[in-house]
Amino acid sequence: MSTKRRAFTAAEKSKIALEAIKSELTLSEIASKYTVHPTQINNWKKQVLESIPDAFSGKKKQVEKDHSAELSGLYERIGRLQVENEFLKKKCDLFTG
Repeated sequence: MSTKRRAFTAAEKSKIALEAIKSELTLSEIASKYTVHPTQINNWKKQVLESIPDAFSGKKKQVEKDHSAELSGLYERIGRLQVENEFLKKKCDLFTG
């Protein structure tokens, strides 16, 4: 009989990882408190520590700018394709009907 895996939300993961970073309790105590394997807690802790410099670097703003520029380009292309499609429908109606 298989057991279903537990799914942790990002908030739960960050809470557990921050508790591990604080080092008020040992890793084993945190693991038993939240019933999570210590290796998993260690992985989450590493992920948090690796992502901290990006929080202050402004990379997120750059990614958002790139995303918005790409999105506006795609909307522009959709508009052109819709105009072309309408034009071709009209021309097709002239030849068939």
